[in-house]
Amino acid sequence: MKKQLFSFAAAAFIFPLYSAEASIDNDAFLDAEKKVRNASYREFKNVVNNLNHPLKPYVEKTYWQRNPSIKYQAEIESYLNIYQHTPLEWPVRKVWLEYLEKNNRKAAYIRNYRDTSNVEYTCTYLGYQLDLGAPEKAILNQVTDLWTVGKSQPKECDSLFSYWRKKGYMNADTVWQRITLAAQGGTQSLLPYLKTLLPKNERYLADLYLKVRRDPSAAAGLYRYKNKSRKEGEIALYGVKRLIWRDKELALRAWEKIERMFNYSDEEKADLYYTFALSLASSGHKQASFWLNKVPKERQDNKLMQWQLGNMLKTQDWAGIAAFFTGKENLSLGQQYWLAYSYAERGDEQKAKEMWQSIATNRDYYGFLAAARLGLSVDLNNQPKVVSEQLINKVSNAPGFKRSKALYELERVTSARREWNYLTNTSNEEEKLAASVLSTDLGWHDSTIFTLAKIKAWDNVEQRFPFAFQDIFERYSKRNKIDVAWSIAIARRESSFAPDARSSANARGLMQLLPSTAKYVNKGSVSNSRLYQPKTNIRLGTSYLRYLKKKNHGNEILATASYNAGYHRIKRWVPDDAMPAELWIELIPYRETRDYVKNVFAYRQVYHTRMGREGNILAPILEMKIGG
Repeated sequence: MKKQLFSFAAAAFIFPLYSAEASIDNDAFLDAEKKVRNASYREFKNVVNNLNHPLKPYVEKTYWQRNPSIKYQAEIESYLNIYQHTPLEWPVRKVWLEYLEKNNRKAAYIRNYRDTSNVEYTCTYLGYQLDLGAPEKAILNQVTDLWTVGKSQPKECDSLFSYWRKKGYMNADTVWQRITLAAQGGTQSLLPYLKTLLPKNERYLADLYLKVRRDPSAAAGLYRYKNKSRKEGEIALYGVKRLIWRDKELALRAWEKIERMFNYSDEEKADLYYTFALSLASSGHKQASFWLNKVPKERQDNKLMQWQLGNMLKTQDWAGIAAFFTGKENLSLGQQYWLAYSYAERGDEQKAKEMWQSIATNRDYYGFLAAARLGLSVDLNNQPKVVSEQLINKVSNAPGFKRSKALYELERVTSARREWNYLTNTSNEEEKLAASVLSTDLGWHDSTIFTLAKIKAWDNVEQRFPFAFQDIFERYSKRNKIDVAWSIAIARRESSFAPDARSSANARGLMQLLPSTAKYVNKGSVSNSRLYQPKTNIRLGTSYLRYLKKKNHGNEILATASYNAGYHRIKRWVPDDAMPAELWIELIPYRETRDYVKNVFAYRQVYHTRMGREGNILAPILEMKIGG
């Protein structure tokens, strides 16, 4: 069985994979890197001239970061030109720009500056251009863009801003624009300073913006709008759009009066209708449908339409679904599925069957669900794009690929990924496809998955759904008496099989376990470093799945949702009255969890079929009830 599972490379491609080059001497690189940290220039040149290794530029980077000097200006600038846009560039360019600034080398700084998100460097660059006689208007227009942001800028920009202001570029419009940016999502602590830049008769506006930012209910206090001016109207509109998320009834009442008080454009009203509709629909408010219908057709995106669908599904308004979605273009597969369902519920079985047959050709949750409804066999539609051996060899010899491979071998994973991203971001589609073949061959599963996604090579199924860490998943899934297709689908969704994955919530490893969860399951502390080890992570992840399955009385839908959102939250979402499982999944309140459950079950079906198993694992969902 294992041999069959791993034979996809031979089946998927009509050529042999590239032959790995002779192993490189990583010890020689590590020794060279160590030597140049404190080397003289002569010693440095001797080391790099005698080094034959893909990571030779990293040795040079190490030296130039520590030894910027005008004496070596030509070499440093040559290095920066050669490696421009690669991950090697900015670590050296940053040090070089700081050196040039410190030594007042204005012309050299201008020549070596490149566009960057570092505002300090940009301010220095623009200031030096003014000093050396660049056209003032062109430079100061750029300064306007730097000043007109919703946050404080670094002190290195102060003198430039002072000159800009002295030349009359700061006016009432730029001040108001910055106040608006600071109030609406920027740094609110900036508002008291910006207030001083307004005319005395308008300073109350900054105070009002700050009050509404801190407490949106202040927007409902109509007495605050003393002059009924355009600017007051902007603040009122901003406030009531925030208020709808906190106090829906107050926001609705306030808008009735605010709309009559100010003269808003159709575009501004449409934006408010969208916000109101989204907020009301996502909370199941009784006025949701009214506001959804007020949103102009051109603003009715899939996000809004999904909430419209959800509200109708809650009341099982099949006639409403048919009326709202019939004839609309670019419906998502989910919207198409439930539109077909509404036809079936209203007795139009033929129309429903025709729609489900079309949906069933798709390799996703709704496609598999539609196939289950019609009793059709699952077809993964594995039709990989083919790439020539010649192109694979070309990419394998690219310096960026060689550097990435060497860095992976040295377990410098972050640097390796940066090189990989540079390689694929600067490649055409065919080269990306060739790169994905190489990453598959080397077991860089996450790189393969993300690279194929960039070129939408969705039908390269065996590459996109590899049997990564198969032996470990089989061992611990069997030990915990859970389906291995389920556990591997969880890992595919959680990390794309990146062992070092770490989420913003601090979940770690292949199955994205929180340290607290790992400690609970392990009945003892688990070091963070161990959570990055596939064996430990899979052992604890599969144990946690077993625990969640037991807590949810064997229901793997609820267990899957619990893995994402937490058992106690899912428990609150289970209805008192039983409802169809597929309807419950569609009505999960959190979009992340809703999509998570669908994706995991779709991935599980892919792995189920790839393992040579028969049947559609989504079929039981059609007969299952949740709640009651």
